[in-house]
Amino acid sequence: LQKVHVLPQTVLYIADAETFSGHEECHEQKKARKRNSKETAIALEKLLPKRCQVLGLVTPGIVVTPMGSSSNRPQEIEEGEAGFALLFPKIDGVKIHTFHFSKDLKNRVFDESKFAEAGLKNNPDLRVVLLFGYNSWKSGATRFLHQIVNPLNEKSIILAGGQVESFTSLTSENNNAQPGDACGVVGLAFSGPQIQSATVLLDQDVADERTAEAAMQRLKAANIPERNTIGFMFACVGRGYRHYKTKRNMEADAFRKFFPNVPLFGFFGHGEIGCDRIVTGNFVLRECNDIKDDLLHGYTTVMTLIHLGSTK
Repeated sequence: LQKVHVLPQTVLYIADAETFSGHEECHEQKKARKRNSKETAIALEKLLPKRCQVLGLVTPGIVVTPMGSSSNRPQEIEEGEAGFALLFPKIDGVKIHTFHFSKDLKNRVFDESKFAEAGLKNNPDLRVVLLFGYNSWKSGATRFLHQIVNPLNEKSIILAGGQVESFTSLTSENNNAQPGDACGVVGLAFSGPQIQSATVLLDQDVADERTAEAAMQRLKAANIPERNTIGFMFACVGRGYRHYKTKRNMEADAFRKFFPNVPLFGFFGHGEIGCDRIVTGNFVLRECNDIKDDLLHGYTTVMTLIHLGSTK
């Protein structure tokens, strides 16, 4: 951090499973992979300020805009080692905080008072919630995710994210490691009156360049300011070049065509969270369709813009 002039307060880093845990795939190496992941997470956190909130995720694939310029071509990296870290400094008028909800094996009903404790309820400045489910293969994981998502499905809030392999860091917790093989949800909440955001859902029918660009036109029509804005792409592992008949980087390229100066980050995962939803500057919601919002999907891509306010 010697050359960093503004220290980060919140960090989101995402790496694919090969980068983070090594190449061991056999069942006997499961404990070794978990140990390697924890050691790598601790090493990464030592590079950051002690009071920094850190959320680290492991996913099957990565979407990243290379360092140097926001106008660089974003890359969909579906195989091979890759990762990125987003470092958020203190931003006037913006509060970013991490949260974690783990499934309680003793209670089938989630205690919604935990939302208020995490700043996700009774917070008039809440604008965007990025949600990441983990251990989605566990029994009851989908039901638990519904218990988290449904109460937050408000028209004034953007919800976006997906299902990841695991989370490796959550420094707001006393214990960074996830509790055994439990399932749960981690995430980032963005609050602040100046934040604007929009999401669009690319469903299974979006399968060529023309339909992908049409989805980006819908996102462009939201008129979210593009300066001081980040793009996120949460895609199913079943999409990418397989979905587009071996043509690679289709959705990231479509995004860049309409947002050439907005950096794009994200991942390929095991399920997607989001819908067509826009929160504009005066916070009057406009929606791209009149269908009741369904937030949990498969074989889709969710594209998200988050504008953090004007820069001085």
